Amino acid sequence: MQIARQSGAVSRGYDKLGGQALSKTLGVLAPPDLQEVFSFGPPQIGDTPYYREGYGTIHFAPNLWPRHPADFRANAESYYGAMVGLSGRLMRLFALALGLPEDFFGSRIDRQISSIRFINYPDQPDAPVPGQLRAGAHSDYGTLTILRIEDAPGGLQVQDRQGRWIDVGYVPGTFVVNIGDLMMQWTNDTWISTVHRVVNPTRDRALGARRISMVFFHQPNYDAEIACLEACLSADRLPKYAPITSGAHWRAKNAASRAAKSIA
Repeated sequence: MQIARQSGAVSRGYDKLGGQALSKTLGVLAPPDLQEVFSFGPPQIGDTPYYREGYGTIHFAPNLWPRHPADFRANAESYYGAMVGLSGRLMRLFALALGLPEDFFGSRIDRQISSIRFINYPDQPDAPVPGQLRAGAHSDYGTLTILRIEDAPGGLQVQDRQGRWIDVGYVPGTFVVNIGDLMMQWTNDTWISTVHRVVNPTRDRALGARRISMVFFHQPNYDAEIACLEACLSADRLPKYAPITSGAHWRAKNAASRAAKSIA
C-alpha cells in the first residue's frame, strides 16, 4: 500500500483486490474483479509540454516503484523496453498486412502511452459471489495487447463472433496477442477487438490456483487520431466509428471501469 494507486485517472502503482470491474467498460454491471494489479507506464518522460502539461500529466505520470526486491524496477523497465520493441515489429507487420507503408504507424506511436500491468489472481478460499470473475468480459483499449500467462487453473477465455467462449491454452515460450479497440476502429472492423475474460478455478482447484499474468497494453500517442483507414473504406463500406484520439478513448474506458459502484 506504500505505492497504492493515487488516482483513478492515472494507471500507476498498486490496485488492491477488487479495485475495478472490467465488464463495466462494455456497459455490464458486475461485482469487482478478483485480481490485484501493479501498473506502470513509460520509464522515460520528456521535458516538453507534451509530457508535462495537459493530458501529458495523466498519460506520462511518474511511475511508483516498490523498494523491494532491489532489482524489481530495473527488470520491469527492461521488460517494458522489450515489449516496445516487439509491439513495434508487430505494428510494422500490421501496416504491411493492411496494404500500407511499413512505417505508417511510426509517427503515431513514437510517443506512445503504452503501459504494463502485472496481475495477480490469488487463490480463492472463499467462493466468488454470483457473476464475479477474475476479470469480467471486456476488450482492451489500445491497438494490441501482448500477454505472458501461466499454466494455472482458472484461465483466459476469448469470445468468438458467434458469442462462444473458448479457452486459451498455455503454450510454453509464447505470448498471447489480442487486437484492441483502436485497431478495430482504425480498420473499420476488418480486425475485431478481442472480447475476453479470466474465469475462476473450479472449487476443487480453488486452493493452489494463484495465477500471474504480465500484460503489455500497446497504446499510440495520446494525440494520435484514430480514424478509418482508406484501405478499409469502399463505396459500400462506410466508416463505422467517429474519429477519436488514442488518449480520449483510453480515458473514457478507464473511467468506465471505475465509475459508480459495482454489484457487491
